[in-house]
Amino acid sequence: MRIASAAKSIVAGIAAGATAAVTAIQDGVFDTGDGVTVVLAMLAAWGVTWAVPNRPNRRA
Repeated sequence: MRIASAAKSIVAGIAAGATAAVTAIQDGVFDTGDGVTVVLAMLAAWGVTWAVPNRPNRRA
């Protein structure tokens, strides 16, 4: 496994988790439901990004 393929998935998960966390904290309260939402967003982003292959290079 190359680090580049894992890095893409890790960055996508962190970005999704951060976005969900910022949205969840807007009301000033971060409860269990918000935490579950953040974790699920991260897991979904990691899974989808990991499952979709990179486009192959097309060199002439």
